[in-house]
Amino acid sequence: MVLQITGLSYRYGDHVAVNSLDLKIETGSFFGFLGPNGAGKTTTIECIAGLKGDWAGEMLMFDQPYAPATNVDDRRRIGLVPQDIALYDDLTAKENLFFFGQLAGLGKVKLRDRVNHALALAGLEERANDRAGQFSGGMKRRLNLAIGQLHEPELLLLDEPTAGVDPQSRSHLFEALKSLNRAGTTIMYTTHYMEEVEKLCDRIAIMNAGNAVAVGTAAELSGLIGDPNANLETVFLELTGHTLRD
Repeated sequence: MVLQITGLSYRYGDHVAVNSLDLKIETGSFFGFLGPNGAGKTTTIECIAGLKGDWAGEMLMFDQPYAPATNVDDRRRIGLVPQDIALYDDLTAKENLFFFGQLAGLGKVKLRDRVNHALALAGLEERANDRAGQFSGGMKRRLNLAIGQLHEPELLLLDEPTAGVDPQSRSHLFEALKSLNRAGTTIMYTTHYMEEVEKLCDRIAIMNAGNAVAVGTAAELSGLIGDPNANLETVFLELTGHTLRD
């Protein structure tokens, strides 16, 4: 078990964003994390990544207490690909990778190898010396992924990684993620796109109002609504409702 979450809760003032969430992510899985706007997906990701430290509950990684907000060694075991692209536009692709690799504590020889691997993974070898500010949205998303996995994390967290990208970049990102997963990286993948989850993920959690209302394979989720032929969108709407969200 790479990550076990028990009773995770987080508030923004009086608003409960995550409400006593229980979740298990198996080692080596490709875990889809779905939910409407305001369901608590990004807040959960930020708690796991250590960006929010004042949560309640318990997290275990490989059956050991996990405190990424206060423990640097714990934080290095995870990688984060945030929804808001985290790059320096004035740096080249290669310079961005070297900068973030140094922050992650990679040594010179290891860092050089990992940067070359990351550029290949992102399909940016020929643009390695171009400034990130010149890149298209899809290229920035690919570089964002390359940075998130640079230090070979055991758990890679992705928050809407294909937002605003063209079909070519989306396809490349899918292949890169499948390659990482085959190599042993456990992936937690947040998205609004049902077809992405159906294509990539072996287990899925559906969030609503701060909690997981269902967890299982696509087939298991279809069984929850009594229709084994139901697609994921039908299941999602049945479990979360048709009410528009802010």
